[in-house]
Amino acid sequence: MKKQVVLPKYTQLLEQMGENLKLARKRRKLTTTQVAERAGVSRSTLYLAEKGESAVSLGAYFNILRVLGLQEDIVKLASDDEFGRKLQDLDLLNPSK
Repeated sequence: MKKQVVLPKYTQLLEQMGENLKLARKRRKLTTTQVAERAGVSRSTLYLAEKGESAVSLGAYFNILRVLGLQEDIVKLASDDEFGRKLQDLDLLNPSK
């Protein structure tokens, strides 16, 4: 598997996501073993997810969210496409036709 390269300035976002997962697990008083087993991932994968490692698959992240009862958060990814809306608005205001 090829390791995904993430620019340092964006690594912080992944690390924050991992920290959020870890805090959610701890709030629920679940152990790493419990979450890993229920999510169908190894403890080492859960550890990497909680560190915000880019090599962890989206499927693994989803299953961890599911175990934590946060599966609906997955639809929030790219849901607020502010840049895309601005591009669309510019096109609507300045049609090339």
